[in-house]
Amino acid sequence: MGDSILITGAGGFIGRQLVRTLAQRGERVIAASRSPAEFDEANVEPVEGMLREPEDFAPWVARSRVVVYLASTSTPGTSAGHPIDDVTGNLLPLTALLQTMQNHPGVDLLYLSSGGALYAPNDGEATSERMPVCPRSYHGAGKIAAEYFISAWCNQYSGRATIVRPSNVYGPGQLERAGFGIVPTAMGKIRRNEVLRVWGDGSAIRDYLYIDDLIRLVAAILAKPMPPGARVVNACSGIGTSLKDLFEALQEVTRAALLCRYETGRSVDASSIVMDPSFALQEFGFSATTPLREGLKQTWIWLNSIMR
Repeated sequence: MGDSILITGAGGFIGRQLVRTLAQRGERVIAASRSPAEFDEANVEPVEGMLREPEDFAPWVARSRVVVYLASTSTPGTSAGHPIDDVTGNLLPLTALLQTMQNHPGVDLLYLSSGGALYAPNDGEATSERMPVCPRSYHGAGKIAAEYFISAWCNQYSGRATIVRPSNVYGPGQLERAGFGIVPTAMGKIRRNEVLRVWGDGSAIRDYLYIDDLIRLVAAILAKPMPPGARVVNACSGIGTSLKDLFEALQEVTRAALLCRYETGRSVDASSIVMDPSFALQEFGFSATTPLREGLKQTWIWLNSIMR
């Protein structure tokens, strides 16, 4: 077992922020991504390429004390109608990693799952980690399948894993990308004075979590020894916000109009998902501290700084 932290999906929105934070805290980080990703910190080792087979993971796992698995190729929307893509793109690489970790006892795993894609609509009641899951999309089904594979690895090989179920994460560093993230998408529409296509009537409620808060929780999890077995931790604010209220906050922050066109809702979208942050507070002293409007303000400032 080595002394590094291997992060897959290091070139993504969450991955980049986590790599920098851990490196600045003095950790040795192996940053694996499908495409080139540059980091300024000397204690970050970039690894470019697809990690899909056990032999792809083996040399990096051997040098690590923990693996943080952030890599994902889909969202609930993009997975619609494409179950095979979700299995081959997400589930097969994760199981290849688990097969490698069978030969490296003592290496822990942190897996980034999903909250919004797994939990059943709760109509105002905050959903805890103990509540049953009800995936509505192939993306969500893939996430819960991954969680079960991780649990099986823990049970068979005395593994230690923490499964983090984040709510809707947003913030600086999240680029506009079709199907990924309502906040950057809406901000992009505001900048270009374009119409935002909205599924449903805008009443859908979600739990929005600022990126710095998520990174703080993940860093706190990695700073403590993991107990045997697989445990699940919600990463969330615990506050529900409707799409219409989110759009109102965006217009207030940007001081510009957001044009919307409301269309028939999709079956993959739940009416209300609000998550319970109690366990994260109990185990790691974590609570989200960034108010939504402050987070949106910082995101808007960042977006304008890179678009000039």
